[in-house]
Amino acid sequence: MSSSVTAEILSTHTPALFAAAVQRAAEQLRAGEVVALPTETVYGLAANALDPAAVAKIYAFKGRPAHNPIIVHVDGLAMARRCVREWPTAAEQLAGAFWPGPLTIVLPRAPVIPGAVTAGGDTVGVRWPQHPFMREVIRVCGFPLAAPSANLSNQLSPTRAEHVQRQLGDQLRLIVDGGLSNVGIESTVVDLATVPPRVLRPGMIHAASLAAVLGDHGTQLADSAPPTTGVLRSPGQLTKHYSPAARLVVRTWRDEADLRQQLEALGVAAERAWVLAHSQIPMGGGFGTVSVIPHDAEAYARALYAELHRCDAEAAGCIIVEAPPDAPEWQGIADRLRRAAS
Repeated sequence: MSSSVTAEILSTHTPALFAAAVQRAAEQLRAGEVVALPTETVYGLAANALDPAAVAKIYAFKGRPAHNPIIVHVDGLAMARRCVREWPTAAEQLAGAFWPGPLTIVLPRAPVIPGAVTAGGDTVGVRWPQHPFMREVIRVCGFPLAAPSANLSNQLSPTRAEHVQRQLGDQLRLIVDGGLSNVGIESTVVDLATVPPRVLRPGMIHAASLAAVLGDHGTQLADSAPPTTGVLRSPGQLTKHYSPAARLVVRTWRDEADLRQQLEALGVAAERAWVLAHSQIPMGGGFGTVSVIPHDAEAYARALYAELHRCDAEAAGCIIVEAPPDAPEWQGIADRLRRAAS
């Protein structure tokens, strides 16, 4: 969708600015507009989830495939239950343990949720976000918000307002700047509309944590989704997703010499390689740049997209990322890197 608007960017770093931004965002959302809002996972492109015309604008702005559904964001259990036809014990358990927070629960959708949100499917993903600004906007509006990541389809998700501005600033009327997203990757998605429950998208709440809360309901919890055909039940299931402009490869290397040999085999000159490392740090120079990301899953997730955005801004020739550890807390990060490299 072409547009000549220039996005208004509102700060939230004082109580007065926070309150003013809430009112401005709610005003736009009530009018059927789409606005970019901060959440603890990534920035979201939000619209009234009960308004099919507003939701259609999200798809148009993003260039989002029509078969890719959108998560509905709520403020509170009562609003969540109004969005679904069933609220099983497993949903109560997971909501009690992880909401508000970076967990999306997929359940049969209520008639009030339009098919535009669910890509025509019979289920809807619902999340109660932790971010205080997003929660307050939903509370003031009084309706749930459909909000995928605020980026062009398949490109990098934004974790800062400037990432949104770079991709969508000429289409949006309003971007609210809530600072750096403190989780940094998209929510875990668990499907409770199937037996047994299944993780459709891993995130920072991993399958072992979900299973521990679910008890008997989680004894057969699957930690990855099978190949999906037809209507998707959740975002984040496309093979290629979360992708920077440059080619991205994920590798392990023994030392710097091994890294240089692997780059040569890939046909990439070292000076064109942007290296993201967390344990084997090349020190010899000659690379395009070397970024050290903390060897801690939560800190790594907070930093990852910002580093990839920087690689795009600096016109990286190739991004080579040190493979994350094979451990439950790294599953969501490994998933994002795998899809970015596809």
